Amino acid sequence: MRLQPPDLDNLDEEQARVYALMKSGPRGGAPGPLAMWLRRPALAERAQTLGEYCRYGSSLETRLSELGILVTARAWTSQYEWFVHKKIALEAGLAPEIVEAVRRGERPRFTNEEEAIVHDFARELHVKRRVSDETYARAEAILGEARLVDLVALLGYYCLVSMTLNVFEIPLPEGVSPELDALPEEGTGA
Repeated sequence: MRLQPPDLDNLDEEQARVYALMKSGPRGGAPGPLAMWLRRPALAERAQTLGEYCRYGSSLETRLSELGILVTARAWTSQYEWFVHKKIALEAGLAPEIVEAVRRGERPRFTNEEEAIVHDFARELHVKRRVSDETYARAEAILGEARLVDLVALLGYYCLVSMTLNVFEIPLPEGVSPELDALPEEGTGA
């Protein structure tokens, strides 16, 4: 780990206030990137509030949110994010075959059009940094305006999470092996 999170037993007044908010919320603490963000409590407060909305308050069903998160973790090869959200995705009803195809960087075979567009939209946005008119129209028709806006916010938030995890090299829990191999396009500067 490149930067240690602050000692939760020795936080300054502002860090302690924000940490108390995190503990009282649905996460019950400051896991992963949230602990790192506590070094900048104003950032931590705002980021965790956005994350709480994206994960627990959005109009997207948990299964669809978790698919978007997994596609983001795969796009960034964010091992910690993948580890945390793979289990949640499976518990939310995402098929193991879909999770495995995403892990391999392949397009899963979908029987559900909502899952298909969440995957395709997220993947296209991560790879091309935009979406085509066709993909946008499909997403709007299938998800509707509210869920499409929430999907974009979710993907953006989990890019911040992925960057934080990767830049500060936040490790997997003891005894957990990485599941994501580097994708061919990684490291090309493209």
